[in-house]
Amino acid sequence: MKLLFIINPGSGSHDTDLTTLISNYYKDRETVVDLFELPQSCSIEKIKQKIKQSDADRVIAVGGDGTLKLVAECLLNTETPIGIIPAGSANGMAKELGIATDLTEALELAENGIVKKIHAIKINDELCIHLSDLGFNAYLIKKFDGLSERGMWGYAKATWHALWNHKRMEVELDLKGERVKSAAAMVALANATRYGTGLKINPDGKLDDKLFEVVLVKDYSYLEILKIWTTKLPFNPRKIEVFQTSEVKISSKHKVHFQVDGEYIGKINTVEAKILPAAISVIVPKHTN
Repeated sequence: MKLLFIINPGSGSHDTDLTTLISNYYKDRETVVDLFELPQSCSIEKIKQKIKQSDADRVIAVGGDGTLKLVAECLLNTETPIGIIPAGSANGMAKELGIATDLTEALELAENGIVKKIHAIKINDELCIHLSDLGFNAYLIKKFDGLSERGMWGYAKATWHALWNHKRMEVELDLKGERVKSAAAMVALANATRYGTGLKINPDGKLDDKLFEVVLVKDYSYLEILKIWTTKLPFNPRKIEVFQTSEVKISSKHKVHFQVDGEYIGKINTVEAKILPAAISVIVPKHTN
């Protein structure tokens, strides 16, 4: 077997030499490995060229959700399996798929795990493999990215700032003809069930059906989300509504903050999203549902 590792050296802890660690792991093994470190400025075409030139059996994304998204864009609608070595700050998709953060366990899985087809969402011109949202959380990510402090303390500071400064939006959802108008703190487009922090925003989501969820958070109802996370009681529909769909158009009177898979995109008025069924092949543990 040949494995191509697409390594983002800027992910997670900057004092970890991922390339050397992976190289040492395979030093005395029969598996053929090809290691490609992403330069600071790297186009999708350059990554595609490397994948084609390597002709590996599996391509392994080493980094966070952003790195995985890059690799997924290169291998969309192909049969080449994508493995994940979680080395980012949150590693939301790795947690979603039950992939261990321990490097040795993740490398073992990348080589020996089973292949599963999952869907993705096309949102405007962006591919979403995990979670996208408009409003509060996108604003929080923008603030977090601008902080020198990382980790939970930095996240707490960004959250506190966002709670005091972010204003509710007025949005309209067009769900294949059904229109919903509402004030909202946040609207999430959920391919997965939970954020990298572990907060479960979409309890009934599945990665291998032909639907995604639109989660309308009408107010700053994080206590409501915590309730379902800890008690498994249903959301209060007066505070949070969930719609299942294969496509949606979301409009806002004023421009609002927007993020995809943890990457802040900017401020927008309109989002159009549609499902991409069975779009990506991922490597998962054998016990994954």
